[in-house]
Amino acid sequence: MVERADLDAVEAQLGRVPRGVRAVAHRCPCGLPDVLETAPRLPDGSPFPTLFYLTCPKAASAIGTLESSGLMKQMQARLADDPELAAAYLKAHEDYLARRDEAARQEGMEPLPRGMQTAGGMPERVKCLHALVAYELAVPGSNPFGREALDALPDWWAEGPCVEPPCARTEESS
Repeated sequence: MVERADLDAVEAQLGRVPRGVRAVAHRCPCGLPDVLETAPRLPDGSPFPTLFYLTCPKAASAIGTLESSGLMKQMQARLADDPELAAAYLKAHEDYLARRDEAARQEGMEPLPRGMQTAGGMPERVKCLHALVAYELAVPGSNPFGREALDALPDWWAEGPCVEPPCARTEESS
């Protein structure tokens, strides 16, 4: 069960109502959700392959800076040249699929078709650090590139929460 205050915080972070929320998968050090676990299918039945969804705009902005620095190209090159890294990335992909399939089962849904990608281009590409970092935050130690990107990020929470905590809005409006 996801608390109403968490859903309100995520709505403020995203600027829209979140869809298919199963759980808060990780909290920022400021206390707000920064990663959601989502259902493999949205309420209308359409596939949603992103099991762990980054919601914090400060974290997303910091990750966007990493992406624009060329880090993904470097990671992609290493993936092609390092069999151990490629094996760890494949293992992360398989774990992600198993978790997504289990989430579908728990929701009474059909798993998504095989061949539908997992997060961030796994297992063959590095295409979205946002998804890889979200996965690493939700399941620490799961994704080598998510871990590297997370380690390269500044403390996005250091200057305070990305949105006003819902309880503060409620108290002030009373």
